[in-house]
This record gives sequence, structure tokens and C-alpha cells, in this order.
Amino acid sequence: MTREELFLVVGAALAVLGAARLLLTRDLMTRVLALNVASAGVLMILVALAMRGSDTPDPVLHALVLTGIVITVSVTGFAIGLVRRIERDRADGERR
Repeated sequence: MTREELFLVVGAALAVLGAARLLLTRDLMTRVLALNVASAGVLMILVALAMRGSDTPDPVLHALVLTGIVITVSVTGFAIGLVRRIERDRADGERR
């Protein structure tokens, strides 16, 4: 098994495990983490595909992965803020 094939298999496993956990849990913070795991798997698949078939990597796919990392960090921060606000509102609603 080549390094690219290993990255493809691990990336696919991460994407599937993250998506399954995202669909099967009710906790919001766990859903955010599961979404991060799934996105890491997809980005790993893109890195593996960038090296496939040639000695030099595809710069377009690498640029896409870098952009995906930045977007993932931004969306994660925003999602954590939303989860904290939702949980605070639920706690305030239970006190009343």
C-alpha cells in the first residue's frame, strides 16, 4: 500500500466516522467535534488526491485544502459560540 492509498483510506474512515457520530448524537458540542473530524477526513482525501499520478503535487488542490482549513477553523469558532449561547438560553429557560 502506497502512502497516497493510506491517506485515502484513513481520510475516508475519518469522514465516515465523523459523519456517523454527527448523525447519531444529540449533544451539540459533540456534533461540532464530529463535524471537525469529518472535515479533517475530507481534507486528507484531497491531499492524497493531489499527489496521485505524478511526482509533483497539484497546487490547486493544495490551495483548496489550505482554504478548507481556514474555513473549518472559522466555522468551528462560530459553532462553539452558537452552542454556548443555546446552552445558556436553555439554562435560563429552565430557571424560570
